[in-house]
Amino acid sequence: MAYDVPIEASPPGARIEANGQVVGNTPLHLKIFGDPDGTFHDFGAPYYVIRAVPLTTNQFEQVRFFGTGQWFGPEDHIPKEINFDMNQKTQVYAPYGPPGYGYPYYGPPVYYGPPYYYWGPEFRFYLGPRYHHRRW
Repeated sequence: MAYDVPIEASPPGARIEANGQVVGNTPLHLKIFGDPDGTFHDFGAPYYVIRAVPLTTNQFEQVRFFGTGQWFGPEDHIPKEINFDMNQKTQVYAPYGPPGYGYPYYGPPVYYGPPYYYWGPEFRFYLGPRYHHRRW
């Protein structure tokens, strides 16, 4: 389903890029394809990125990230309009972490099996056609 999103910038004329492709200068209307419930559709990327490139050296680049819901990640709603203020410094957000199961754990994998004991050297004898083995 296609959604029409108007994009404006504080000084008009900023170049707009959507997922790395130049779509034009502000003000413009961007057609975004999404799901029927109004969220971004996952076309293989975890984020839909809209970037505004400034006109002069005194302005700042503005970037908006929208989650597409890939691999149980965040799924954002498509905004009604996007406004960029090129004179404001870009806000820094912490990135989304990996999908967790209650708490983040970044150590080695945890072993929950029974303890195995080592009693010394082991010899195996194979007897008969069924390959029975005995531990001696």
